Amino acid sequence: MIRFFKQLYVTDRLFLLLGIISLLFVAGFFIPLFFAVAQATLVMMFAIVAVDAMILFSSNTKISANRTMQKILSLGDKNFVNIQIENFSSLKLSVKLIEELPYQFQERDFSFQFLLEGNEKKKIIYPLLPVTRGVFQFGNINLFLKSFIGMLQRKLVIESVTETSVYPSVLQMKKYELKALARISTQEGIKRLRRIGHSYEFEEIKEYVRGDDHRSINWKASSRANSLMVNQFEDERAQQVYTVIDRSRAMRMPFNNMSLLDYSVNTSLVISNIALLKSDKAGLLTFADKIQTFLKAERSKSQLRKILEALYLQKEETTEANFELLFHASKNYIKGRSLLFLYTNFESMAAMERALPVLRRISRLHLLVVVFFQNAEIEDFSKQRATDITGIYDQTIAQKFISDKTQLVTEMHRYGIHCILTRPEDLSINTVNKYLEFKSRGMI
Repeated sequence: MIRFFKQLYVTDRLFLLLGIISLLFVAGFFIPLFFAVAQATLVMMFAIVAVDAMILFSSNTKISANRTMQKILSLGDKNFVNIQIENFSSLKLSVKLIEELPYQFQERDFSFQFLLEGNEKKKIIYPLLPVTRGVFQFGNINLFLKSFIGMLQRKLVIESVTETSVYPSVLQMKKYELKALARISTQEGIKRLRRIGHSYEFEEIKEYVRGDDHRSINWKASSRANSLMVNQFEDERAQQVYTVIDRSRAMRMPFNNMSLLDYSVNTSLVISNIALLKSDKAGLLTFADKIQTFLKAERSKSQLRKILEALYLQKEETTEANFELLFHASKNYIKGRSLLFLYTNFESMAAMERALPVLRRISRLHLLVVVFFQNAEIEDFSKQRATDITGIYDQTIAQKFISDKTQLVTEMHRYGIHCILTRPEDLSINTVNKYLEFKSRGMI
């Protein structure tokens, strides 16, 4: 009996009918006929409610629901969750499904309402976009059933507690892997650059075609084949590529609900995967006021998994970045000249000037690329039209801020430091393009 009352809910339709009956009873004080009508209606209501309860709580009324999803979710991407619902009875039911999402989404009434025919199976697919890494726990599936009468509801709780983890975006990794390695990679923003000069790894001798570098002609092979033959070279392999992530408070700035650190984490996984597929060695270094993570650049089968697990654990710090410590780490831990993608953020010329002497010292040891971010909100604001004096003042300040960011790039280029200044959403594509550019020019 207790279970019965726990599952029993009344609907708005029943409250409306009770309200009408109450009005009829009030009217019955003045017109006796209405009192008799109210009594009859009340009796009919009890009969209808009883029939509705018998239908909903019949042993033949059976509903099942099951949730399926990926084992791990991708940070910053749409991940799809499937709920399979089956009606084992021949009764047509109106169903309201309330899904208990993880607390990280801050959704308290995430629901779907639909009709379920007799013996029908229905699949509900909905997207989720997680913006933080960590463990996500899904709760139960709650079903509220109504028959065609619609006076009562029956609540069914399907126990379906599920835990999953949100990792750096594997979906982005696969997406850019296909674009970077496919022959059609000129599409969707990936650039293919013509090689300048040669790398040092010989690949094969092939027949000359128009457009080949005439300096690559192999005259001995040409004389034997009685046609022009050229030497073909390939990108050098087994070069070291490190992603270096600044975890200081400068990387806590949010954009589209994700921090700059999370964008850097996603891109680090993308570039590490492409480097490994290009037969280079991938490594990882993260720092703030101290070195937190160091993975030596390797080309083993398990290296990508190690990098993924290390990136999953990264958190923003409240301290300033210690670039002097980064220099000593790059000198003592990273053996041999390597390509370093340093993900950080400078919001002012003064902040960059404090780090510049150290960055210059690092660039003498390695091929350094400093990646920092445009303030997308300020850029969007600067494009709006000013309508008053205050607006003109705000626009001027915004333009000054954008100009300072551009000046940061110019200053670094003056000292031979490569830079990527990018909007957060374009970080992965711009980083991949820079890596492919260095590979095509034989710079690593």
